[in-house]
Amino acid sequence: MLTVPSAAQVDEGALERLTALLEEGGCVVLTGAGCSTESGIPDYRGAGRPARPSSPIQHGAFLRDPMVRRRYWARATLGWERFSKARPNRAHRALAALERTGAVTGVITQNVDRLHQAAGSARVVELHGALADVICLDCGARELRATLQERLLVENPGWLRLAAGTNPDGDADLAAEHLADFRMVGCRACGGTLKPEVVFFGGSVAPPVLASAWQLFGEATALLVVGSSLAVFSGFRFARRAAEVGLRMAIVNIGPTRADQLAPLARVHAPAGKALSAVAERLGIALD
Repeated sequence: MLTVPSAAQVDEGALERLTALLEEGGCVVLTGAGCSTESGIPDYRGAGRPARPSSPIQHGAFLRDPMVRRRYWARATLGWERFSKARPNRAHRALAALERTGAVTGVITQNVDRLHQAAGSARVVELHGALADVICLDCGARELRATLQERLLVENPGWLRLAAGTNPDGDADLAAEHLADFRMVGCRACGGTLKPEVVFFGGSVAPPVLASAWQLFGEATALLVVGSSLAVFSGFRFARRAAEVGLRMAIVNIGPTRADQLAPLARVHAPAGKALSAVAERLGIALD
């Protein structure tokens, strides 16, 4: 089992190289779930994380199977209560502060929690969407997830008492025998099928979103990966491209990543908040 490095275990040389990279400015940041774990949002592949009791929702299954949709919304109604209360941590605040100084040009995130924006980051591309938004698959009408939560709880009084544990991306543990009791709600406009505006496993990043990410990447002089194992190709493609074009790259992540083989300039094995707040301090940047 991997252990979280203590302050004494963090490679000072790697931190110095990361600090020098950011001091030069023009760095685009790619973030994953490890950037939000210090806000209380679990990740899928983090160091020491036990195997999940059930697999995450698959894109195709959600679209074709009503029972998969029932399972998703039943569990998400529980998970949203804690997920929506998460607040930015030191990593988010450090990245926002680094953007204000010009050290960071923007953030490409795989996360769906909007904590970068809450911390003050101005340029954020959400590769996988955001749980805060919901769309009707039939008519295209949109609704805020917070508003939908109110409707779900009206139809399912007492549902929140069933929560047993929180999983990544607003999911929660729920015993299978409770699924049949969950009452679904439809689109307010047409009564159609609702889906969070996120990319489920097996889904594809929308072309306009990917174009925005590549545009931001194209402005950068360096790439910083924070809190991602890069196991999913939607994120790894940027690390691979950085290596192809000779863009300097740094990685902050506790466990191994798919890009370690690409010989990053700095490889910091540490929690995102610890590493980035230390870098901000070295650069004389105060965190809000």
